[in-house]
Amino acid sequence: GLGLGTTITFASSHWLLAWMGLEMNTLAIIPIMAHLHHPRAVEATTKYFLTQATAAAMLLFASTTNAWLTGQWDIQQMTHPLPVTMITLALALKIGLAPVHSWLPEVLQGLDLTTGLILSTWQKLAPFALLLQIYPANSTLLIILGLLSTLVGGWGGLNQTQLRKILAYSSIAHLGWMILILQFSPSLTLLALLTYLVMTFST
Repeated sequence: GLGLGTTITFASSHWLLAWMGLEMNTLAIIPIMAHLHHPRAVEATTKYFLTQATAAAMLLFASTTNAWLTGQWDIQQMTHPLPVTMITLALALKIGLAPVHSWLPEVLQGLDLTTGLILSTWQKLAPFALLLQIYPANSTLLIILGLLSTLVGGWGGLNQTQLRKILAYSSIAHLGWMILILQFSPSLTLLALLTYLVMTFST
């Protein structure tokens, strides 16, 4: 389910299909997160589900608004500033960029390390692929999100004593740098993403 969801989002040029892939991703990881039947894991799963459902609803609303305003569903033909802004914020909520990051440390803290690894690497790929496709239209917003994330990620991690929360803030900071450099050099962003994946896997 996880693999198929991400692949569908990667392969789609239609917003509805991309949304479907993201939904499959979310629904596939829910049982993996809750399989321990520990109150912490169930709480983390619930928080994750509510956050991702909000982001998905926002994404669907924005893409429908885009179809209504411009008459087409193509991901790379995003021209109207309103749906572009809404979709960027929905994707920021999905991957946990500041200022909509606060769910990520809490959710990660309640999971075991393997599930945490899937959450902080694989689950970020599909929304990131969508951000890569719509980035030229909303550079100011992306710069603000990126700067905020690097600052929040850097400062938030300093005060932590728990490994998973440190990793969560590290994720926020790394994503901030990636989003910041996205509009200037997408290939550098992909290199940073690859480096982040390798470092997180090894940790």
